[in-house]
Amino acid sequence: MTIFCSLYIALTHCPVTNKNGEIIASAVTNLDLHDIARTGKTYGVAAFYVITPLTDQKDLAEKIVLHWTQGAGGVYNPARRDALELVKISDSIESAMSDIEKREGKRPCLVATTAEKGRSTLGFEGLREKLADGAPCLLLFGTAWGMANEVFEKADHVLPPIDGAGDYNHLSVRCASAIILDRLAGPNHTG
Repeated sequence: MTIFCSLYIALTHCPVTNKNGEIIASAVTNLDLHDIARTGKTYGVAAFYVITPLTDQKDLAEKIVLHWTQGAGGVYNPARRDALELVKISDSIESAMSDIEKREGKRPCLVATTAEKGRSTLGFEGLREKLADGAPCLLLFGTAWGMANEVFEKADHVLPPIDGAGDYNHLSVRCASAIILDRLAGPNHTG
């Protein structure tokens, strides 16, 4: 399996949209943190940013992470601790980008994901090539009904949506992130 040390992922809770198309900040969920961190650790990502400007949601995420990294949860399940050590809580996409720039010495490429057709600007193979060249990259996953248009306007690239067997296209972000990371770093998709 290829490990991309310069691949960072983020779960964006703001700015996202609700089912009416209004821009909101969505709630952090325990399952998202656990499952995406475990997937990220499996595929060798450098860090997993949880992006929310809401103080109560940052506090909740921090409490969950601390329980599994420094508390009884980490003692009980060291594998879960290892995965949740990837989690970094950030106020905004820009804050995450700045943190990565400090770590890498250059600004990362910003890549958005979406379930919408017609937004794609870069395929999975193209992103694998960028990562293989060592370019730092922040891969954004959205919550609620997807990221707001302003995120796509700031993104350097947008990956294509995951196509299923029919017209239904509303995967959980946990499932979508696993599929996308497998397409980028899985042994059957590299090369």
